Amino acid sequence: MSEYIQLFIVFAKVGVMTFGGGYAMLPILRREIVEKRSWAEEDELLDYFAIGQCTPGIIAVNTATFIGCKRKGVLGGIVATLGVVFPSVVIIMIIAAFLQSFADNQTIKYAFCGIRVCVCVLIFDAVSKLWKKAVVDRPTLLLFCAVLLLSLFTSLPVVLLVILSGIAGAVYKSVKGGGGK
Repeated sequence: MSEYIQLFIVFAKVGVMTFGGGYAMLPILRREIVEKRSWAEEDELLDYFAIGQCTPGIIAVNTATFIGCKRKGVLGGIVATLGVVFPSVVIIMIIAAFLQSFADNQTIKYAFCGIRVCVCVLIFDAVSKLWKKAVVDRPTLLLFCAVLLLSLFTSLPVVLLVILSGIAGAVYKSVKGGGGK
């Protein structure tokens, strides 16, 4: 039972420290899941994030579910998911109770401007770490550029970009003749 409690607490900690959505939580998840606890390898975490991006739902919840399932099966997935959403539910209930009284407060508006800047930095940090692991040679750089251009200039669904990238990676590895990196 203690491992379930640990799953809940770790993901509640991630949930309470995450402002700005799933991408902003990547550095926190990386530190907690990969570095501190070795519950997943960094590549594995990136895979969970990629799958979480293209499946219905919130990336943070999907990722917590995947990691929880890996650790303790379906019940572990449920516990991790509850852990990551619990802080948000509590915070949203508190904010909703007092929203009208401070929604127009200029200091609060300025604070949220600062929080948005911080979230951008957290996302940039996550992207730079992902970049180092994902873009490792010329073919992955070309794939990165192609997906970036497609995502910026077309309205292709994210799931299609992920599937096409997976196919491109599989084709490249099979043509190159290597199963490893």
